[in-house]
Amino acid sequence: MNFKSVTSFVLSTVMVLGFTQCSQQAAAPQQQAPIAVSGLKIAFIDVDSLLANYAFYQDLAEEMTRKEENYRLALTEENNKLQKEYADHQNKIKNSVYSSVERAQSEENRLQKKNQALIEKSEKYSQELMAESNANSQKISETVDNYVKEYNKTHGYDLIVTKASLLFANEALNITAQILDGLNAAYNNQSDK
Repeated sequence: MNFKSVTSFVLSTVMVLGFTQCSQQAAAPQQQAPIAVSGLKIAFIDVDSLLANYAFYQDLAEEMTRKEENYRLALTEENNKLQKEYADHQNKIKNSVYSSVERAQSEENRLQKKNQALIEKSEKYSQELMAESNANSQKISETVDNYVKEYNKTHGYDLIVTKASLLFANEALNITAQILDGLNAAYNNQSDK
């Protein structure tokens, strides 16, 4: 599962905010007029669009891509060296270079251990990347969730859902742009410090 799909899934499940009581709205003017459904003020966020344009998410994704590439290059380099050693070993067997069968077997065992260590390193890298991806997903989710809660203090929605959970929604209910603008502004302010 890649970082975007993990993040999208986490955000989709976390973003549903319910508020128990409707109150009269004395909030500041809004960019879009809310549509009332049975007295509820509802909005939605397009998580895919949000992630595609959220600078913090993009920075984390770029960092993950760099790490994946570095791991892949390191493993490829080690694997190439090991393959060369195996080829040299096979040539030595073919040309009867080893002084004894035991010496050839000892080299074979050493190469097998080296191969096993490379497999374990690859698994370790995969686990590290998955753990970091999960931690990044959690960071994104918490950041968005906290911002949506702050945003809602001045906008008074009763329900904010993700577009992924909807079959149809009036685009007038879409607050993705406002949330994205606020998230990017907050991230840029934090990055400047």
